Amino acid sequence: MIESTDRTPLPRDFFDRPVLEVAPDLLGRTLVRLTDDGPIELRLTEVEAYAGEADPGSHAYRGRTARNAVMFGPPGHAYVYFTYGMWHCLNLVCGPEGFASGVLLRAGEVRVGRDLARKRRLSARYDKELAKGPARLATALDVDRTLDGTDACAGPDSPLSVLTGTPTPPDQVLTGPRTGVGGDGATHPWRFWIDGDPTVSPYRAHTPRRRRA
Repeated sequence: MIESTDRTPLPRDFFDRPVLEVAPDLLGRTLVRLTDDGPIELRLTEVEAYAGEADPGSHAYRGRTARNAVMFGPPGHAYVYFTYGMWHCLNLVCGPEGFASGVLLRAGEVRVGRDLARKRRLSARYDKELAKGPARLATALDVDRTLDGTDACAGPDSPLSVLTGTPTPPDQVLTGPRTGVGGDGATHPWRFWIDGDPTVSPYRAHTPRRRRA
């Protein structure tokens, strides 16, 4: 049985805080995606924090570009990027405008619209795998670059929004290095997840790419 969750939308002030405060506080919240076929809702179980120009692991480390411009905008907006030529990833911008910090949504438990998510995640053997990893999460929720810049605090008609849900108690939140981040940002313990949750993705250390001859 799924416990009753708070349907109150998170206000912009929630996101207008330091990224290391926002990231763990997103665990247990309800992410709502309105698609043309109906709503999909998931409980966030794993996230990663990225601190903009102060963080070697961030897309904004070297400054503003056309790709990462949304990260420098107001908090509470979605930053969607395309990676490896095949996957999208969904982030929520936070912190003061102009500082480019954001939270990567790595995993979640789909609670509403499982049938819709399954149609997009045909390779998932079990429901716990529908959004187990950032690319899988974006795929299950039909997220692509058309949602880049979406205001998640715009109200119930927004294609993306975040509800209060059931915040995770601090003693159930674990933290460790971010997945796949190398260089000076490799050891930052800025990945946060709910202890023991089956939808959390496995940790993978960064593997340097070999340059082609």
